[in-house]
Amino acid sequence: MEAKNSKLGLVVAGLLLGILMASMDNTVVVTAMGTIVGDLGGLESFVWVVSAYMVAEMAGMPIFGKLSDMYGRKRFFMFGLILFMAGSALCGTAETITQLSIYRAIQGVGGGALVPIAFTIMFDLFPPEKRGKMGGLFGAVFGLSSIFGPLLGAYITDHISWHWIFYINLPLGIISFIFVAIAYKESPVHQKQSIDWWGALTLIGAVVCLMFALELGGQKYAWDSSLIISLFIGFAVLFLVFLFVEMKAKDPIISFSMFKNRLFAGSTLVALFYGAAFMAATVYIPIFVQGVYGGSATNSGLILLPMMVGSVVTAQAGGFLTSKMSYRNIMFLSAVILIAGFILLSTLTPETSRAILTLYMIVVGLGVGFSFSVLSMAAIHPFGMAQRGSATSTSNFIRSLGMTVGVTIFGSIQRNDFSDGLNKAFAGSGGMAQGQSFGDSRSLLAEEARTQIPPQILEKITDVLSSSIVHTFMWGLVPAGIAFLLIFGLGKERMAFAKEEPSKTM
Repeated sequence: MEAKNSKLGLVVAGLLLGILMASMDNTVVVTAMGTIVGDLGGLESFVWVVSAYMVAEMAGMPIFGKLSDMYGRKRFFMFGLILFMAGSALCGTAETITQLSIYRAIQGVGGGALVPIAFTIMFDLFPPEKRGKMGGLFGAVFGLSSIFGPLLGAYITDHISWHWIFYINLPLGIISFIFVAIAYKESPVHQKQSIDWWGALTLIGAVVCLMFALELGGQKYAWDSSLIISLFIGFAVLFLVFLFVEMKAKDPIISFSMFKNRLFAGSTLVALFYGAAFMAATVYIPIFVQGVYGGSATNSGLILLPMMVGSVVTAQAGGFLTSKMSYRNIMFLSAVILIAGFILLSTLTPETSRAILTLYMIVVGLGVGFSFSVLSMAAIHPFGMAQRGSATSTSNFIRSLGMTVGVTIFGSIQRNDFSDGLNKAFAGSGGMAQGQSFGDSRSLLAEEARTQIPPQILEKITDVLSSSIVHTFMWGLVPAGIAFLLIFGLGKERMAFAKEEPSKTM
């Protein structure tokens, strides 16, 4: 019995390491991007470094989920680890932005297998009465990685080298690989299905077009430019083809029949809007701290620690409560707290104390933490082992889509508001004549740059920056409010303790 428990512990540790690496990677890289661009050059192309990973990861999620249902979880989780480590090793050796972007895509393909399959293996391994506790643990690690990533990226970049934000994945990945390889022995019974290659290709193409249109539109290219319009048209055409192919396919990559289930459809849509709202807080609170209060990148990451603690607490609590309350009631509580947190954030001013901001962070963290465990478990709940991989990966795909689109939309809102505010603030002195060199809010994030700005101008700019971020938090209430309304559709299901044979690990 002790040997079995020790093997189970190794499997869980291996899965948690995989989740930690894959879900934290993009936030780590974003923090170090300024240093990477300074070293490699290619400022005009840096967006591809982030986008390549996200596009590959998002496109890979439903594909690997389906393949794991067909041929087994273990082989595709380990394949994902190998690809992720190979991509990480290559990223650390990159000498140009183009090379780094290609290597990041390799990383992303591997990452697309790790998170959804890890959650699915957990659901396979544990009986219903233990899934709540384990789901809380897995959700806590997912939430932890989303907030801890920027801090880790800033620290490694400041004190070691940006290359090590990639190399650090290698020992973690090797440990995860060994643990899962020696300890996890899954059932050999799987459902053989045909592979929907056309669905996979059109899905990848649609996601690529959408992500690059959102990333490049309004920044490198105007929204009405021929390239951006072409990308949106390409997305629309490929997505329509994807829908047509999926309706005709014998075993589609994303089964629309799953969305006929009320709990799955509701939890997946709630995850979409939670992802968008969460990223508004995660991205713009550090910018507020660094740009309005002043401080280093590492210090701005530290301010997110209270949010991390709050999300970890409720991720664990959410998993525990699934056996005592319905998924819907837990998420009602979550949404009320999240909305309250964004209302509080929308009251921030440059005079707001850090202690007050810390309190607001805790509230937001408490609100969003439930979703990391509860929504993932709700998405899997209606399905047996033959469909769990597809259900988990589809849910994670939709959440990632919400996070990516949310960051892009909120980024556009903040940039436009900041630019308009600067024009008004300096209208009496020739428009932006005195402030035009500070038109990009990122120029305020470096301490040395702030010292070169005259105090009276710096005060005006920080006021405008504060206002633009607060305005963005107000917009963050929109996805939070939509999520609240969608929660009504989740139904009354909760974690059931029906007897079910978990996967064998010995």
